[in-house]
Amino acid sequence: MKIRSYAGITKPSFLLVHPELPALTSRNPQFTSIFTLRIPCNREKLIGMITRSQYSVADRRSATRYGDSSVSNKNTNRLGRRQGGSSSLYSRPSLLDMKNDRMENRARVYEFLRGIGIVPDELDGLELPVTVEVMRERVDFLHKLGLTIEDLNNYPLVLGCSVKKNMIPVLDYLGKLGVRKSTFTEFLRRYPQVLHASVVIDLSPVVKYLQGMDIKPDDIPRVLERYPEVLGFKLEGTMSTSVAYLVGIGVARREIGGVLTRYPEILGMRVGRVIKPFVEYLEDLGIPRLGVARLIEKRPHILGFGLEERVKPNVQSLLEFCVRKESLASVVAQYPEIIGIDLKPKLLSQQSSLKSVIDLSPEEFGRVVEKMPQVVSLSDRPMMKHVDFLKNCGFSLEQVRKMVAGCPQLLALNLDIMKLSFEFFQTEMQRPLDDLVDFPAFFTYGLESTIKPRHKMVSKKGLKCSLGWLLNCSDEKFAQRMDYDTIEMEEMELLPSFDMNTLTEPKNDDSGSDYDDSDDDYV
Repeated sequence: MKIRSYAGITKPSFLLVHPELPALTSRNPQFTSIFTLRIPCNREKLIGMITRSQYSVADRRSATRYGDSSVSNKNTNRLGRRQGGSSSLYSRPSLLDMKNDRMENRARVYEFLRGIGIVPDELDGLELPVTVEVMRERVDFLHKLGLTIEDLNNYPLVLGCSVKKNMIPVLDYLGKLGVRKSTFTEFLRRYPQVLHASVVIDLSPVVKYLQGMDIKPDDIPRVLERYPEVLGFKLEGTMSTSVAYLVGIGVARREIGGVLTRYPEILGMRVGRVIKPFVEYLEDLGIPRLGVARLIEKRPHILGFGLEERVKPNVQSLLEFCVRKESLASVVAQYPEIIGIDLKPKLLSQQSSLKSVIDLSPEEFGRVVEKMPQVVSLSDRPMMKHVDFLKNCGFSLEQVRKMVAGCPQLLALNLDIMKLSFEFFQTEMQRPLDDLVDFPAFFTYGLESTIKPRHKMVSKKGLKCSLGWLLNCSDEKFAQRMDYDTIEMEEMELLPSFDMNTLTEPKNDDSGSDYDDSDDDYV
């Protein structure tokens, strides 16, 4: 078989035949002239020759491209070196470079803080601004809130709070609640951690809990101002258990809101460590549990008296100053503050004063404290005025001593009212002074409401009675006495004394809660 007029490429080991072969792009193609070629008849050999030729051409083209790429890379590398580095404009810094940058930025921030007097040792590990300018903005903002360098050193972690993301949202929320801006400085000094809090996750749930405890919305800001730490408590923790315990011992549920409003620190007290031991100790003194609950309703701050640091030492001091053990419950019930003040110096001072003025013995001083424990908080000058008044009324020193020992309230009553009562005693009742020595509590009764009307009724009936029989009873009891023809000895009542049962009497629901936190008129 013969084929004529075909173009071909001569190779060392084979002959490639292709009909109508296009022009090749190699630099020096070698073409054969028109010739006569004999093709093998074996078809498989022909296919193998063609396949080997295709691989050979592909290898040659690949080699050509590789050579061109190598030249290009060399040129690029030379260009990169001429421009000052081997990395391109789009390369990212390494982790080591980033770490070094952070260290350098933190060092500059630390240097700034040290320069203004802040010790940054506790800030290691805390995320801080990357620039000094941002840190200066935070410090300036905290200064505007009234915090000093000393305050920042007391809690340097506050410098990790962002002004826009943390501080402003929290302060805006507190302002909307009604917390006064004038209290922000003290608020943040006591609880700077609030600036780390989330309004939605941390603060708002606590406020809703307080409202659920019957604290009025208008009282919420006062509670937060008094005890800002409450914003950091968990709802299912100390707060709920302390309230539940108080209700359990007899504190009226309707009184809880007033109790927490006046002394929110209760919410942070642990029942097992603080509240329960205090309640049980007062029970051991002789105050019934319900009586303790009534004391807490009226003066919830007594729960803040340290049991070991203050309460027990004060009780021991009372015993040392001749207060009888069986009278301790009455003393505490009448004047709960007596177990929370710095008592011993006051006892020494008052005992010394009364000893020097009316020659009161230690045992008599003990009786005075039992009947009016507020005497420990009286000032010397008012007491001396009352003693002088009694002396001017004609009582001897011995009589004054006996009257004060029997009714120490004489040392604290309103002098103008005492003068009016004594004038009525002399001019209208015309009784001897010994009647007042026997019943000095006469001065404690209202002139217009009690003394005058009862004296008028007794005089009209023609009865002769002591001042104690006349005054030391309820209006109902006195009305019954007016039906008597004679006065029997068993009706003669003793001087009024504190009745523990009055402490446990339930409050009238119609009267509502009285949250007046003022002390008695004796102080």
